[in-house]
Amino acid sequence: MAGFSSSRAYTFFDTLAWIACLNVLWLVFTLAGGVVFGVGPSCAAAAVLVRRRIQGDAASLLRGFPREYFRNFLKGNALGLPMIMVAAALVLNWQYFSSGWDLGSQIAAAGVFLASIFAIAVFCYVFPMFARYELSVPGFFLTSSRFAMRHLAGTAILLFVTAAAVFACTAVPGIIPFFGIGGWLYVTGWLCDRFFTANDESLAASAAIESVVDSATESVVESKALA
Repeated sequence: MAGFSSSRAYTFFDTLAWIACLNVLWLVFTLAGGVVFGVGPSCAAAAVLVRRRIQGDAASLLRGFPREYFRNFLKGNALGLPMIMVAAALVLNWQYFSSGWDLGSQIAAAGVFLASIFAIAVFCYVFPMFARYELSVPGFFLTSSRFAMRHLAGTAILLFVTAAAVFACTAVPGIIPFFGIGGWLYVTGWLCDRFFTANDESLAASAAIESVVDSATESVVESKALA
């Protein structure tokens, strides 16, 4: 029992140290890309390494992050830049409409708020999906949007985790250099990997059932034809 507890404690603190290292690397490489051109590749690299960690790959984070950052620099920016532009547009529209007191402004502000929630939900899925599937850049956004709408329970959990991360960073700014971003990337990556796995298994089961039904239907048709 004591050995089991020690093993769990080691795993826990090892994961914390890994997340802290991921957080520092994310910040360093995001700044190295001038923030705007560094966020996307940093998120792409982090998502790939989080998934490898979840799968039990013990590859070096210090060597893996720069490699994945530069390997996915173009595609990471192709995903990250539209997200930055959408986020900036939503913030500007919120600031504009929320400052008005007329009914039209308040309705528009409410619409922007709802659009922001949906955008955050979609953004939570994009890079974990990038780490798992081979899709086109528009395909990642389209598939993430569909997944966010079809799996509302998972989407609600991701939104809660995101809100908790923002609250924690706001309440204790000192955690930002160590766990603020890395913790969010790890938890959302872990959750998305579980959601995607469950969805893939469900689709595979449905396809198997449809195949069996189709085979049975064909057999019945053939039997009637022979009769």
